[in-house]
Amino acid sequence: MRKLTKKGQSLVELLLTIGLASILLPALLTGLVTSREGKAQQTQRVKAVSLLRETQEAVRSIRNRDWSNVSINGTYHPVISGSQWASASGSITTNGFTQSYTISDVNRDAGGAIVSAPAGNLDPSTKKIDIDVSWTQPYASSTNSTLYLTRWRDNLSYTETTQAQFNAGTKTGVAVRATNPPAVSDDGEIVLGSGGFGDWCSPNLISQSFNISGNGNTNGIWAVPGRAFLVTGDDASGLDFINVAISNPPRPTLPSIQEEGSYDTNLKVNDVFGETVDSTSYAYLVTDDNQEDLIILNASNNPPTKITAINIPGQTNGNSVFVSNNILYATFGTKLYTYNVTDRSNPFSLDSIELPATGNNIYVVNGYVYIALNSSSNQLKIIDATNPSDLQSKGQIDVNDKEGIDVYASSTGNRAYLVTNRSTSQPEFFIINTENKSSLSLVSGGTFDSGDMDPKSVTITPGNRAIIVGWNGQEYQVINMDSENSPFQCGFEDSDNLNGVSSVLESDGDAYSYVITSNVDTEFRIIEGGPGGTYTTEGYFESQAFNPGYQTADNRFVANFNQPASTAIQFQVALANLESGVCPPSFTFVGQDGTSNTWFPLTPTSGLSSLTAPFPLGTYAPNYSNPGQCFRYKVKLSTTDQNNTPVLYDFTINYSP
Repeated sequence: MRKLTKKGQSLVELLLTIGLASILLPALLTGLVTSREGKAQQTQRVKAVSLLRETQEAVRSIRNRDWSNVSINGTYHPVISGSQWASASGSITTNGFTQSYTISDVNRDAGGAIVSAPAGNLDPSTKKIDIDVSWTQPYASSTNSTLYLTRWRDNLSYTETTQAQFNAGTKTGVAVRATNPPAVSDDGEIVLGSGGFGDWCSPNLISQSFNISGNGNTNGIWAVPGRAFLVTGDDASGLDFINVAISNPPRPTLPSIQEEGSYDTNLKVNDVFGETVDSTSYAYLVTDDNQEDLIILNASNNPPTKITAINIPGQTNGNSVFVSNNILYATFGTKLYTYNVTDRSNPFSLDSIELPATGNNIYVVNGYVYIALNSSSNQLKIIDATNPSDLQSKGQIDVNDKEGIDVYASSTGNRAYLVTNRSTSQPEFFIINTENKSSLSLVSGGTFDSGDMDPKSVTITPGNRAIIVGWNGQEYQVINMDSENSPFQCGFEDSDNLNGVSSVLESDGDAYSYVITSNVDTEFRIIEGGPGGTYTTEGYFESQAFNPGYQTADNRFVANFNQPASTAIQFQVALANLESGVCPPSFTFVGQDGTSNTWFPLTPTSGLSSLTAPFPLGTYAPNYSNPGQCFRYKVKLSTTDQNNTPVLYDFTINYSP
């Protein structure tokens, strides 16, 4: 019995061993096989990653040689061609590994971020590269990566900034002038207007001088094309009024300047205004005579003849006169008067209003009267005369501790330019924001110190230039106001003491300032200015074609400019391919949405002084061929103020081969 028990136990143990072996041996064998194959798979993956990195470097090398090597979308694989990497179509399988890279387009939004199509604009200077390496043994698997390649040389640029470069373009209602001060040799800029052979910033007061009859000291001037009206109110020894005729051959020369009659009744005339209505010239004089305080002359007659005289109530002398839309405005002491002069032989009174101080000089725009006050507390006052029969007091401003001497207002009425008499510690020239007529404010930084000169008069000329004249120091000063926040002197001329200045634009584009002096031998002088004497509300500049000699992709442009108040500047671009080996004669210009209907920027932004076009400049097909070989840009300049213009200083296109 004991023997049989042992035999049964052995049988059970054998069965258990066989059962365990049937369970464990397959797992052990599988583990051994898997271990061997896993090591092989890991070896394959290491090889695949090496091929992946090799493909990355190969694609970069291919791109570095020429962007065109990666510019066409599709699937490729790298190959060795001679001693360098090249690309071949499709994928390639070598030693069990299939290798390829796929090129596709990239879109960017206006901020330059990569976005998924169809959002954004196509970026012609960036490509997406999807690299893939796969294998099938011992197990099917793959490894991949994505990189973005940009053109190897993406920072090439071409800049236009000189007068020669700008003058090679096409100008319609715009002019090219020298930049002052110049940043580079022959530095130029583009402004609105045409004509004008001089340079406001390089005045010449000597060449066009004229001696009027008598020994009077001229103290008042008003000029219109073809003539200047002069008055001599500082003393009674001179003629009351002199009509100076100026012919146009096209530039005035000494023989073309002559007196065309005078008017004299031994009065002191303190100010004059002139206008031409229906081919008849009229002169309006304010005097110190208590009977003929205001005199209206027919200045087309030779000699001029008196049409009528107006007796202002009281015994106060006249200070200033201005006529606009058949309404005469005049200051006598501390009062402003309005008269209807539609019938110049029978003017009639409309209204009067008390001023805070004596009104030294006035300027009228759009029914508002800007008055330089003889006051050290408020130098500028505005009167609402939109209803000249009901004058209303508006705002005033204190700019320094001196007295207001003269004022000029922009044609929009949004700016006033004021000069005071000389201060040893404060500026004398001020740019004043008058958009809100009830609350005037100085333009930030809009002041200028005239130095030792004691200002007597101010005028504004086309192209953002102010001219101040006066006694002592530099008697004739030209102020650059391209940026009204930082005006600076761009030219001056030492002279005799100057009592007044008036700017003139002729129909053929000539531009001048006429000045009167204290020198009894050369009381009247003409200074040629420009360029841009002809006023235009809108002008266009189309650049010459830029051809680097090979096809490029245009990435962006940068423009530097100034936009004074009431002006705007916008841009379009064009890129085309060669036609018969040369740039085409005409281009299709596009704006921000890729059509010719828009501009960069879509809406001009006040205060903007530079513009970088959104990156990148799109393809805009079929209007804009990017890449292309010939590039041009177009500039649109506009203004609502005849004396203010936007200014383009330079334009740079950034491109990639």
